[in-house]
Amino acid sequence: MANHKSSIKRIRETEKRRLHNRFYARVTRSAVKKLRMCNDKAEATALLPKVTSMLDRLAKRGIIHRNKAANLKSKLAIGVNKMA
Repeated sequence: MANHKSSIKRIRETEKRRLHNRFYARVTRSAVKKLRMCNDKAEATALLPKVTSMLDRLAKRGIIHRNKAANLKSKLAIGVNKMA
């Protein structure tokens, strides 16, 4: 167990931040999955900018790596463009 006030506070802050980050990462993963499952090109085209924005925000805040965000955005855009 931590002995210093600062380390006790740091533990509280870290746990709070972890839960916050986990929530936003989960929401974004669900949005990515929804976009991947989408069969309608019009719907997917409308959804793509929202998902891209979510990924950019996660990368900016350091929740996911910026290269991972870039790879996901690229794959999703390719998938949407391939739709007939």
